[in-house]
Amino acid sequence: MSNTVTEINLEEPISQHMRTQLARLSVDRTVGEALDAVRQSPPPARIVYFYVVDDSQRLVGVLPARALLLSPPESRLSDIMIRNVIALPDDATVLDACEFFVLHRFLAFPVVDRQRRLVGAIDVELYTDEMRDLSSGLTDDLFQLIGVHLARAKHRNPWTAFRSRFPWLMCNVTGGVIAAFLSGVFEAELDQVVALAMFIPVVLALAESVSIQSLSLSLQILRGSLPTWSAIVRRLRRELIVGLMLGCASGLVVGLVALFWRRQLTVAASTLGGIAAGVAAAALLGAMVPNLLRRLKLDPQVAAGPVVLATTDVVTLMCYFNIARWLLG
Repeated sequence: MSNTVTEINLEEPISQHMRTQLARLSVDRTVGEALDAVRQSPPPARIVYFYVVDDSQRLVGVLPARALLLSPPESRLSDIMIRNVIALPDDATVLDACEFFVLHRFLAFPVVDRQRRLVGAIDVELYTDEMRDLSSGLTDDLFQLIGVHLARAKHRNPWTAFRSRFPWLMCNVTGGVIAAFLSGVFEAELDQVVALAMFIPVVLALAESVSIQSLSLSLQILRGSLPTWSAIVRRLRRELIVGLMLGCASGLVVGLVALFWRRQLTVAASTLGGIAAGVAAAALLGAMVPNLLRRLKLDPQVAAGPVVLATTDVVTLMCYFNIARWLLG
């Protein structure tokens, strides 16, 4: 980050810039009751959106002014509000807020704490003021920090697309080379029990499938929020548990098939262990990589897939081969 960009305090917490006097509405009210409450106690600041909260002041929905004014008085707010609210965590920075305005193009974003209680809101003026304070050269620097380079936006040609995507494919090339190297390292085990090689495709396929599932779910979640470190830890813990369950279940099925087909306990145990460990690691990687890339201001849509798949293959083969070596030893 250049010195000039630092001077405009892009890394300041948004809590220093948010407004706390908001148009709050209780979720259990009707449209008529909400309008009466607004007339009796009008918010001192201008109204951009109406924020719907529960009894604990947790944000449960948002209402544009048009929707509130044009809905029948007897309609309940819970029926007409937008439930999938894009909110900023209270530990986000000004740069994070600017990124949200670029990505989602809303007039304001609510700010919530870790319990999702509504603590304030950030208006679009924060972003436009920062842009107005920057010179033309620094404007491009800001967009690079946000993850959107102006030159790429203006020149979307095949060569630009190739340059942005090819480096990440090298992850797959590197992963494939490492996988081949691992096969060479464990050549003695493969020669001793040839059937081990027969189950490599299914072991890798299961791990890769789970990694893509976890990756897809994580990318969907990241569209609506900037992950905090605590949120990332919670997601990783949940995905690890799900991955262990999926790995043990699918590994047991394939292991039994291997046992009845090949009549070799080593192959069955190696398959069971390799799939269980590989799938658990794959689920963890599929959730971890896109979240970390997002925190590092990199595009998880392009980069996460190759990184996750390459790492999953290497980790799964390591588990599979090492379990086989241990059993054969």
